[in-house]
Amino acid sequence: MEIKPVHPASCHCGAVEFELFLPDGLEDPRRCDCSICRRRGAIVASIPLDGIKIIKGADKLSLYQFNTMMAKHFFCSICGIYTHHQRRSNPEQYGFNVACLEGINPFDLSDIPTYDGINHPADRNQVGSNK
Repeated sequence: MEIKPVHPASCHCGAVEFELFLPDGLEDPRRCDCSICRRRGAIVASIPLDGIKIIKGADKLSLYQFNTMMAKHFFCSICGIYTHHQRRSNPEQYGFNVACLEGINPFDLSDIPTYDGINHPADRNQVGSNK
């Protein structure tokens, strides 16, 4: 599996295309057990905010926020694929869907840790919220 320093990525239908600047490969690949990550099942990795460039389809990205309204989750409005999100634990970074990387099969990755997102500190004192 070869990660290029500037790696192309896309949603399933191709309406959204983007480039990820990955000079050090995948940084901090992980799963998360918060309510949204658990349901989407994606492996994500981190990238600085300036490490992603939307090439095509910025107008096709839908924004979804919930609970604390801190994280910004982006999905293709046509095929529904999660592409990336601005992290609540580090708003200076995006988490991106590793499965969107062209030529990369996330099932080839081994030993991916799972973060404890269900007990995120920002969720404390939130009553009746989707965590």
